[in-house]
Amino acid sequence: MALLVMKFGGSSVSDAAAMRRVAQRVVATQRAGNKVAVVVSAMGDTTDDLLDTAEEVSPGPKPAREMDMLLSAGERISMALLAMAIHELGVPAKSFTGAQAGMRTDAEHGRARLLDVQPGRVRATLDEGGVAIVAGFQGISTDDDITTLGRGGSDTTAVALAAALDADVCEIYTDVDGLYTADPRIVPSARRVTRITIEETLEMAAHGAKILHLRAVEYARRFTVPLHVRSSFSDKEGTWILVGRPLTEDTMEEPIISGIAHDSSLGKITAVGIPDRPGAAASVVGAVARAGVSIDMIVQNVSTSDAHTSDLSFTLPETDGATAVAAVRALQAEMGFADVLYTSHVGKLSLVGAGMRSNPSVASKLFAALADAGVNIEMISTSEIRISVICDQSDLEDAVRAVHTAFELDAEEAAVVYGGTGR
Repeated sequence: MALLVMKFGGSSVSDAAAMRRVAQRVVATQRAGNKVAVVVSAMGDTTDDLLDTAEEVSPGPKPAREMDMLLSAGERISMALLAMAIHELGVPAKSFTGAQAGMRTDAEHGRARLLDVQPGRVRATLDEGGVAIVAGFQGISTDDDITTLGRGGSDTTAVALAAALDADVCEIYTDVDGLYTADPRIVPSARRVTRITIEETLEMAAHGAKILHLRAVEYARRFTVPLHVRSSFSDKEGTWILVGRPLTEDTMEEPIISGIAHDSSLGKITAVGIPDRPGAAASVVGAVARAGVSIDMIVQNVSTSDAHTSDLSFTLPETDGATAVAAVRALQAEMGFADVLYTSHVGKLSLVGAGMRSNPSVASKLFAALADAGVNIEMISTSEIRISVICDQSDLEDAVRAVHTAFELDAEEAAVVYGGTGR
């Protein structure tokens, strides 16, 4: 008997028919001799609809506590409906909010982080032969307030629950047949990846791949939770994410390109003419961090016009552009740098794969493919298993397709996105 945690995204529980389909899958898995806990997201566009309604009611800044109370309702609806659908098939099921499932978080409303998971009621339900259904994306704070984990947080709920239950596997169900070498909505010829390391998955998630929440992948690596990403619309085997061991042992000297991630929601800030002295970069980056903005790629160059100054450029979420610009401008007079430039509509392409650093041909092939596609590179960043480039957002999709073809990642058959969302 295996213990499985099955997580279903919004497209998988989008309406009553989808709920019944998921219920049938869960019941079949349990009747095959497994213990099953389920984590569900809100139905379809429920979260977006709730956000729209909140904006109509309160166009200005909204109390963060009340927004968490509101947004957590979507998952509670899903869990109750799925429990009813499973009961209808003759299997006992109980639904639990994040609080009832023991998801303890800090008090950061809207982006809470898990502190502890004590799933006693979930385990008791499984031991009694029932299916436990947990509302994803939410928990309860140290102040006993309802909190949410941020968009995509249901993935993190599922992995955390799997770790706490010592589950054999955490299955992430979505509307595609696994992880692909690129977003199949952008590259229809993208190829499904059957196995990938947790480190490569982290790079993909961190640099734009939407199929898995970054914090969920980090949690899986920390607690060595095996992950299986697959579709709720088919019975095909999906992508196994390997934790604690290499993808292959006999080909590690060869560059293995796992895929291409892209992000079209970035902005870029450049602080021009910063005095070239120790601590200058720390001051700028620190100011942005204190403003609550996460920085992605950072490049610093000595100015070509003045050897005693440097230019510092970094990318960040486009939605945080105004906040970050204000934070940097507040330092301008104090530090004496020349200007603060902001560019919106920035795109990022990341090529991810094992063994890339020891293969210089990878970088040259990437840059040649972009040049042939007429794509200008603005910034470059590398790691052991990734090369990222920044370009204009309008060139990004062409860039992804060109690089995908250049590295011979195209499949013979077009990928299928069953629900149309990629989640």
